[in-house]
Amino acid sequence: MQQNFNPNKHTVFVPINKEKYIGNDYPIMRSEWERKIAQWLDTNQEVVSWSSERLAIEYFDPVRMSKRRYYPDFLAKMVSKNGKEVIYLIEVKPSKETQPPRKSSKKTRKTLLKEQAVWMTNMAKFKAAEMYCRKMGWIFKVLTEKQMFNK
Repeated sequence: MQQNFNPNKHTVFVPINKEKYIGNDYPIMRSEWERKIAQWLDTNQEVVSWSSERLAIEYFDPVRMSKRRYYPDFLAKMVSKNGKEVIYLIEVKPSKETQPPRKSSKKTRKTLLKEQAVWMTNMAKFKAAEMYCRKMGWIFKVLTEKQMFNK
């Protein structure tokens, strides 16, 4: 699902290997990190097909106290060198959004509460995605700058 396109923040990714990309429209990249993953998926020979934000997973948002839909960044079908097919559901996030926020004398209460809300929502999304993948026989991966750039 491609929503909220802002030309000042987002870019359209045009795949080189168009036959591998599954979707009616070219994907919208909401960050440079997402663009790097899209380029990798597009050019990696082990990737058979991929899509961006096409799968909706229902989850309960503990901050808004309501059911919502989560659209993971990427879905990729890969074939390993030994011929085994594996499907990955991939989310790209800054590592700070995947860990509980830390209190700091430099943070305002408002900032800390906002960070806690983001973390709680992400954990609910990730739990729903993990359960969905387990049911489908897929693998769910959250990629942060630590995995992407060895930081």
